Amino acid sequence: MSGIGHGSAPAGQAAGASAGKQAAAGVTAEEQAAGVTAGEIDRIVAGVHHDPHSVLGAHPGAGGVRVRALLPMAVTAAVVLADGSRFPMVHLYEGVFAATLPLPNVPDYRIAVAYPGTGGTPQPETLVDSPYRFLPSLGATDLHLIGEGKHEDLWRVLGAHVHTYGEEGAGFGLVRGTSFAVWAPNARGARVIGDFNHWDGRGYPMRSLGSSGVWELFVPGVADGTHYKFDILGPDGQWRRKADPLASRAELPPATASVVFTSEYVWGDEEWLAARARPRSAQR
Repeated sequence: MSGIGHGSAPAGQAAGASAGKQAAAGVTAEEQAAGVTAGEIDRIVAGVHHDPHSVLGAHPGAGGVRVRALLPMAVTAAVVLADGSRFPMVHLYEGVFAATLPLPNVPDYRIAVAYPGTGGTPQPETLVDSPYRFLPSLGATDLHLIGEGKHEDLWRVLGAHVHTYGEEGAGFGLVRGTSFAVWAPNARGARVIGDFNHWDGRGYPMRSLGSSGVWELFVPGVADGTHYKFDILGPDGQWRRKADPLASRAELPPATASVVFTSEYVWGDEEWLAARARPRSAQR
C-alpha cells in the first residue's frame, strides 16, 4: 500500500516545488547552503522567528563575510565600510538584502539604504546601523536568575537602557543606542516600535534568549527621550502593543507610551547611611 495519501505530491515533485520557491524568491544556492531559505525569511518577516540574528547581520563563511539586512520597502542598499568601500546588496526576498564582503573577519560596517520617493525617483541614501550585529545585552547569569525567579535587580536588565559600544578611533567609532528587553514567556514573537521607526516594527523583530522568556534587541541611535512600546504576538496569533512594565519613565495619561530615560540624579544621603550602619552605642 502506498504511503502517499490522496492529494499529496511525490517526494521528487515536492522537492522540486521547494527549489522552485527558493529560486522565485531570489534565495540563491549560496544562501540555501548557509541554511537560509525562503521559509526562514518568511518567519523573520512575519515576526515569528525566535533568532533573527542567526540570519541577519554579518556571518563569516568560506567565501567571505555574508551581510544580510531587513529593510522593508527599501529600493537599494549597500554595505559601507569605514574606509569608504561599498558593496552593493541584492534583494533576496521580502525586504531582506544581502552582500558578500571578500574579507576574512567581520568589519565595522554601516548600510546605505534608499527608499521610494515621489515620481518613481528614490530618496537620497541614508546611512544606518544594523541592530543585528550586536551581542545580547543580558548575560547568562541574568538569564539564569530570571528563569529561577530570583533576579533582584530586574530594573537594571529589563526595560530600555542606553549603552555605548565600540571604541573611539576604530572603524566608525563609538556606537550609542538603547537595548530593549522584555519578559514575555508566552509570546510567539516580539518587536520594538517607537518614534525611531514610525511605530512600524516590521524591521525590528527581537530575539528570544533561550528558555528564559526574555526577548531582546539593541537598536543603535535610539537615545533618551524616545517613546516606545513592545509589539507582542500572543498565542492567539494577535499582535498587541504593550507599554514597558519596567520602563524608567512613561508618558502622562491619557498617552500610554514608555520613554527611554537615564536618571542623572545623585543621592546625597551617604552620611545618613553611614550613621545608620553604626551601632546605637556609637551614635550616642
